[in-house]
Amino acid sequence: MEYMQGPGGFYIDDDTAVTLGKFDGLHLGHQKLVSRIRELEKRNCKSVVFTLNPMEKGQILTDEERRRMAAKLGVDYLLDCPLTPEITHMGAEEFIEDILVRGLHARYLVVGSDFRFGYQRSGDFRLLQELQHRYGYTVEVLKKEQYHGRDISSTYIREELAAGHMETVGELLGYPFFVSGEVLHGQEPASGSRLSTVSLAASTRKLLPPEGVYITRTIIGKVSFPGITNVGGSEKGRKSFRGVETYLFDFDRELLGETIEIQFLKWMRPEKSFSAREALHRQIDADISSGKEYFGE
Repeated sequence: MEYMQGPGGFYIDDDTAVTLGKFDGLHLGHQKLVSRIRELEKRNCKSVVFTLNPMEKGQILTDEERRRMAAKLGVDYLLDCPLTPEITHMGAEEFIEDILVRGLHARYLVVGSDFRFGYQRSGDFRLLQELQHRYGYTVEVLKKEQYHGRDISSTYIREELAAGHMETVGELLGYPFFVSGEVLHGQEPASGSRLSTVSLAASTRKLLPPEGVYITRTIIGKVSFPGITNVGGSEKGRKSFRGVETYLFDFDRELLGETIEIQFLKWMRPEKSFSAREALHRQIDADISSGKEYFGE
């Protein structure tokens, strides 16, 4: 997959099938759009995912995570277009003519019914359809994917994530919600604990589930390891951040500096404070027991 970053200067010297949107999460609805442009590759087109990136905090996927996910989905190009004033003040037809037609040689456009673009969000699928004969492309508007009668959207996913409903989040995304990053402290005892854990600081732009303890699966290279993870306030040196600390069952390899992915499968309990170390140890033992039971160990 080829990756391009804007805001301008996008150019592909081939006919393309393009899908456009924010694509935060690359959830099941997004995957439906991507699947369609992949099918259109059979008509001698390159598949293009064009992201209108607001560059804000609270992302379901960071930019790098979305890049890796798009590569797994097999698209030819991922174009990352930050919503700078240059882009947000561009007229809708100007966007079509300059970027989609002249820059990307779009032969097919595949969008959802709620897609908006151009100055003051004046462009929508109806405008794309109205201008398709003038500019020589074909528009396909796909119905929204639904879950229990509700349209799947990034807003829906954020609501469920904020509630700690990790199973539902996974159903909406089509894959387990995950946090990835470099291990900051590997296989050292957690504060007040006799257990060795690995910890990382999630990107400041990454949306995290509520503070608490979760059943998780950690991907190291191409191998997965079961465990439990605590999401909560942490302090290393002089910098405070929302840390992600994981205990891996029956694992003793040093991971400092490695990049790992932690998949959140189920919420267990909220974060607690303990006045006595013995009480903390009993709770940790209970958490490990529940985690191992979940994995059938």
